[in-house]
Amino acid sequence: MNDRTRNARRILRDRARTNRAAAKIRREGAATLATHCIAAGLTPTEARTVAGSLRKNATKAGVTGQAGTSYRKGRARACTRYTPAEVAAIAVIYRPRKPAYKLAAAKLALAA
Repeated sequence: MNDRTRNARRILRDRARTNRAAAKIRREGAATLATHCIAAGLTPTEARTVAGSLRKNATKAGVTGQAGTSYRKGRARACTRYTPAEVAAIAVIYRPRKPAYKLAAAKLALAA
């Protein structure tokens, strides 16, 4: 596989992941913080990092979300789902340093 093909596949994979997450949020109305971050264009690893920081700021914003269950690799775990408006309220408080995270925070703040 040459560089051009590898790059094209990566771009399509990233775009599909972002669109899938955004569609899930539109369809269900609420999603986990990591899903909101993926819909904002972050990779899953970056999304988990930002979601952890947003989770800490959720208590400062007074946002509780709704309890739910998420499934991954056959395992069920407790999670909290947030609407886009709730995520926007949290993202206003969030002050990231990394440029990619700043861009994602701006997208999350405008999502509502």
